[in-house]
Amino acid sequence: MSDKKLLAYHGDPAVKTKYLDRVKAHQLADEIIQGKYWENGKGCAVGCTIHGSKHKRYETELGIPEWLAYLEDGIFEGLPNAKAKEFPLRFLEAIPVGADLEGVYYKFCHWLLVDPEHGVLRLMPRESEPEVHDVILRVATLHERAIAGDMPEEGDWAAAWDAARAAARAAAWDAARAAARAAARAAARAAARAAARDAQAEKLLELLSAAPVPLQAVA
Repeated sequence: MSDKKLLAYHGDPAVKTKYLDRVKAHQLADEIIQGKYWENGKGCAVGCTIHGSKHKRYETELGIPEWLAYLEDGIFEGLPNAKAKEFPLRFLEAIPVGADLEGVYYKFCHWLLVDPEHGVLRLMPRESEPEVHDVILRVATLHERAIAGDMPEEGDWAAAWDAARAAARAAAWDAARAAARAAARAAARAAARAAARDAQAEKLLELLSAAPVPLQAVA
């Protein structure tokens, strides 16, 4: 995450309008594509926004944190093609001018971990994966604290991630058994991934649209 405090579109409605118009033009021209950053006037969500591939430019050009540019990129690439083409414009539209977007990080991560329908916790029941289950709850609690304004210390995050790595090693699947089941489950996994990305996209847009705008943040 970025240590620099940013305000979306640098608090300037003209900046938002500039990038909305740019992405809208690419969408209308069917120039938004998956799998390529920026080439010959076509590109992905990031490419069609900044006409390049450096996620860090979101901070200088749009006042949007670099981590959020990566998240937009990842979700975009996992969406079905038709929804992917619409996502970059919806992403920019959802963000209020002057919004402080840092809190979106903790809220999205918390949702991704423990949401009853879409969170990873439901895939790791305590009965079969007790270590992983408990670590997910531990990390989710840190995000919950951050959301509430009680920011955990760096040591708290580091300890949680160390525990997560250890639990992941302990819960590693038997490779041969997993390979034997892979073909039968491939279609179901692909459908599940698409549904997951769709849910992630909608949740992110919801959180972005609700991001707070500090007083006097808009020019």
